[in-house]
Amino acid sequence: MSEEIIHVYLMPGMAASPKIFEYIKLPENQFEIHYLEWISPLKNESVSVYALRMTEHITHENIVLIGVSFGGVLVQEMSKHRAVRKLIIVSSVKSMHELPKKMVLAKTTMAYKLLPTQLVSNIELFAKYAFGSNITKRLELYKKYLSVNDSNYLSWAIKEMVCWNQETCLADIIHIHGDNDAVFPIKNISNCITIKGGTHIMVINKYKWFNENLPRIILEN
Repeated sequence: MSEEIIHVYLMPGMAASPKIFEYIKLPENQFEIHYLEWISPLKNESVSVYALRMTEHITHENIVLIGVSFGGVLVQEMSKHRAVRKLIIVSSVKSMHELPKKMVLAKTTMAYKLLPTQLVSNIELFAKYAFGSNITKRLELYKKYLSVNDSNYLSWAIKEMVCWNQETCLADIIHIHGDNDAVFPIKNISNCITIKGGTHIMVINKYKWFNENLPRIILEN
């Protein structure tokens, strides 16, 4: 009798396309990868309702959900509507208490409302906001991976990220984080698997670590 195939659904980060996972490979005799993509949010839609709509794109049972950055927030919300075999977040946060001070301040002052129009028209500024500073040499890389430039989506996504109000971490969540993440500094993060030298885009540039370790992490009880 053939071994059961585990279906792994991957959710990219804010405004990013599934291309960020192009180097992620899992043994095909054990796993099948499925890519999730951002859809347009409805007017005044909460991230919880948006997550419920996103679950319509899942066509298997007992799945593994993996989300990066804001996609990590989304898969946590999706798991509240759909039972999962394993929930894994990468370069993300498990509760509002892990958000950096600048995002907490942006929520308090509602500064996030001022950002989107600038971001849509300036890919470099958005890349800095989404991935952290020091990106000049890698701007072409970000142009490749940032696929959503709709102003309604960006306004919604930034607001929902900054204003995410999850108080406590979900049980059994697995958090993989880089110790050099400029967007979500490791000093604010607890209970995670730490990747030495990992940045906010480590799913791209440290893909070998994920290819070597994800199968074991997924299969562990």
